[in-house]
Amino acid sequence: MLHVLNGKEMHACDQKVISEFGIPSLVLMEKASLGVCSYIKEHFTKDSSIGIVCGPGNNGGDGLAVGRLLFDEGYDVKIFLCEDSNHLSVDAKAQYKSAVCYGIPFVMDLEEIRDCDVILDAIFGTGLGRSVEGAYREIITSLNEFSGEKIAVDIPSGICSDDGRVLGVAVKCSATVTFAYYKIGQLLFPGRAYCGEVVLCDIGISAKMLEDKMGNLSFEKEDLKEYLPQRTMDSHKGTYGKVLVVAGSKNMAGAAYFSAKAAYLMGAGLVQVFTEEANRIVLQTLLPEAILTTYEGKVNEDEFTKAIQWADAIVVGPGLSTASTSVKILKQVLDLAAVPVVIDADGLNILAEHKNLLKRPHLELVLTPHLGEMARLTGQPVSHVKENLLPLAEEFSRDYNVVVALKDAASVVAIPYLQSYINRSGNNGLSTGGSGDVLAGIMGGLMAQGLAGEVAAPLAVYFHGLCGEEGSKKKGKASLLAEDILGEIPFLLKEYVL
Repeated sequence: MLHVLNGKEMHACDQKVISEFGIPSLVLMEKASLGVCSYIKEHFTKDSSIGIVCGPGNNGGDGLAVGRLLFDEGYDVKIFLCEDSNHLSVDAKAQYKSAVCYGIPFVMDLEEIRDCDVILDAIFGTGLGRSVEGAYREIITSLNEFSGEKIAVDIPSGICSDDGRVLGVAVKCSATVTFAYYKIGQLLFPGRAYCGEVVLCDIGISAKMLEDKMGNLSFEKEDLKEYLPQRTMDSHKGTYGKVLVVAGSKNMAGAAYFSAKAAYLMGAGLVQVFTEEANRIVLQTLLPEAILTTYEGKVNEDEFTKAIQWADAIVVGPGLSTASTSVKILKQVLDLAAVPVVIDADGLNILAEHKNLLKRPHLELVLTPHLGEMARLTGQPVSHVKENLLPLAEEFSRDYNVVVALKDAASVVAIPYLQSYINRSGNNGLSTGGSGDVLAGIMGGLMAQGLAGEVAAPLAVYFHGLCGEEGSKKKGKASLLAEDILGEIPFLLKEYVL
């Protein structure tokens, strides 16, 4: 599990390392610079000229140290200082004096830097919180006109490390070498698009130096064997849980199918679909393994109650519609369920008009809204939701005591009063009809096997993203379908489930 920090948290870590662990700031700077140098040496030969643009703070100090180290290795290095050397921070000034002693060329004209094969962006670090204006705006705009490789030191200058916003203007990089921990602004858009490849460099700041519950979390592949439910030799279909999928109004059989099949493929022992009678033939043809319970017009409440009581986890909402019958269905689920419930799609649209249904203090709920659904739930414009992805999900999660998996190009999962998760997997191939239905089914399958929503939700989002990545390798991103996402589940589970 990876920790993801904001700018203030990273600064606090640095200060703790310096003050409590006795590691001088210049030592941290040297380790960071060695990490950047390793990346440069791995990707560029000594025939490549390196132009380094340094700001006045410690990010600029990192750049100056990188210049010294590369120059000493025989690279053609040029450095452009954005400020007079008298205005440098204490550590940056020390690095400047060393660079001068080494005889590294300093240039006064930015054009000389733009002529280099590679540009290293060391202008602003993770502490930037204001809009970039004046001379710095001109410098960054000029660098963006450079067509070659641009590498960021820690984070592209102009990107807010707390949320990925562009602070007026930012350097568009092909790669970013960051230190100790990922930063939120590197994982959320638009910052993620400015970072290019993000390479994590160890500089000696360990988990011991993190405050309790500091930062957010992010799954990685190494976590899958630990968190995915494992199989036992002595088991039967009841061992792996029962999922009730309440989905699919008339002509929306596909939504029910995708969720139900995803739950089965994730290892659930039994899946029952509660759906419109009109969907019977389609579902029995596509997924004969599923138990099918249908209604036509009016729901048989006793029959539905038995289905709710049968389940170990419930998925409600995909393709359900927002008709009055669907409202009654959702209300009955929330009134009677004693197991975890995933609410998706039309279930969320119903909640937007009936938020009182969320007031269930003893019910474990996971909500899976996309931006539009979250906008309806909160009454905020979609643009506001997108710009405030993490804080809005966290606020809603706390207000209603629910897990919120807010879906975007980089999804976030907020858990009441615990650390949030920022997802790093997936690609734009997942932007296809039925993709969200698959995700809801993956969650239901995990929860039926005993995973709590606070683990199942972020794990499902990460796993779903991996399925998109693997499917895109075979079909490309533009042609990826929900069926292709389903098709990757068995192969990933085969690798990580014993």
